[in-house]
Amino acid sequence: MHTRLRFCALFCLAVTVCTAAQAAATPASSGDWRLAVRFLPKTHGDAYTGRVYIFISKGGGEPRRGPSWFRPEPFISKDVTNWKPGDTLEFVSSDKSIRAFPKTLRAADLAGRHAQAVIRFNQFEREVGDGPGNGYSAVVTLPEAGSDKPWPDLVVDKLVAPRTFNETASRKEFTVHSRLLSNFYGHDMAISAAVLLPASYDTAKSRGYPTIFTIPGFGGTHYQIRTGRPPSSGPKDVEFLRVVLDPSCPLGHDVFADSANNGPVGEALVTEFLPAFDQAFRTVADPRARFLTGHSSGGWSSLWLQVTYPETFGGTWSTSPDPVDFRDFQLIDIYRPGENMFLDRAGKERPLARMGGQVLVRYRNFSVMEDVLGPGGQLCSFEAVFSPRSSDGKPAQLWDRETGAINPDVAHAWEKYDIRLVLERNWLTLGPKLAGKLHVFMGDEDTFYLEGATKLLKKSLAQLGSDAVVEIHPGKNHMTLLGSELRERIRQEMSNAYRKAFPHDSSVN
Repeated sequence: MHTRLRFCALFCLAVTVCTAAQAAATPASSGDWRLAVRFLPKTHGDAYTGRVYIFISKGGGEPRRGPSWFRPEPFISKDVTNWKPGDTLEFVSSDKSIRAFPKTLRAADLAGRHAQAVIRFNQFEREVGDGPGNGYSAVVTLPEAGSDKPWPDLVVDKLVAPRTFNETASRKEFTVHSRLLSNFYGHDMAISAAVLLPASYDTAKSRGYPTIFTIPGFGGTHYQIRTGRPPSSGPKDVEFLRVVLDPSCPLGHDVFADSANNGPVGEALVTEFLPAFDQAFRTVADPRARFLTGHSSGGWSSLWLQVTYPETFGGTWSTSPDPVDFRDFQLIDIYRPGENMFLDRAGKERPLARMGGQVLVRYRNFSVMEDVLGPGGQLCSFEAVFSPRSSDGKPAQLWDRETGAINPDVAHAWEKYDIRLVLERNWLTLGPKLAGKLHVFMGDEDTFYLEGATKLLKKSLAQLGSDAVVEIHPGKNHMTLLGSELRERIRQEMSNAYRKAFPHDSSVN
């Protein structure tokens, strides 16, 4: 699942060495490490308050593009206040304010590796190393262990360029200013999307088209869309407008759910983006002609939108969704008294990701990584959506970062986003509105242990008497579930749903 892996590639490390004279007095052979960072006025003319990082890597390329979730390398970060251009910022191993991954970072872990500093100038961008507007340094090589050479300064003299959307005749960027989100954040905010036009769009001027709304997984944006016009697979195929929504937000992935920390994202999508989209493109502006899909965090998003706005969309086909029942939040029952994020009930370290039966990531280690990263990580993104806002203005933490203990009050607050609970508590109202609209697909060997929650949802929906399609596919994991066969099936089922609702519509070839 490239979007999650993409996120891994956005960690940054920051920090390091002192002035040149001080660095000369601190050779690489020292048991402690001491690094220094400074930024030039051309990259940021004012004093800076925020987080500074240094990425460390053994390999080539730019360390700011790592580390990965599955093969993490060391990195460090530090929060600063009113740091002025040109001033040297020291990072020393004895400084308790420095966040380090791993926690016991030694000089030997840095020696001979490549380093690159990053400054998070853009506080409204979840990505760090690749976040537009963020500053970064050249890559430097740190001295080998035993060397008498001083460790070099890291000078932040570059800015990550703004993203650009590659428009073509059939691929358009569509952005809608959001009054709701702008009021929430206190500055201009918008919802953006990539729109893929069907093959006949330029010639069939009188034709209206149904729409498929796709939501990317964690780390995905509408900039990543590469496909051109959708193929026509047969003479009775339905042509769709295809829209890839951008779910990224400062705190991660907004999943288009209204929240105390991300704002009224779902309301903005439904009341601001959809009417503007229907006006700008030749849509069939009818709920029965709007279909949702998405994978991973996008799978959760699409299911949430369908359940929350059952009369706005005509059906969802959600694949490998994030936890849809918080009694199995990637193996954790967050409602169980005494539950711990890091340790299972037998006191063993909890796994977070696996491949081929082998554990690749564990919760404790991943939590430390995200703490060093700061806002925008995957687990922190869950808190940003599901948690209330704390008195410090940040999302309330579900688990203690040192012990892993789950806060029962925060867990209780998460209930309003537990899709299984929402359905059970509101089924008398929701059931008739969701008839024929719910389709969920999951592999029984999901890489991130998501199949347990989907199985619980399947059981609950069956007990409610729902006609929802919830399938667990044997032998499939997070990356292999959504193959060409399932993609084609989903597209055909959307076509069938549209033809059933509009049997005489001209958008059918």
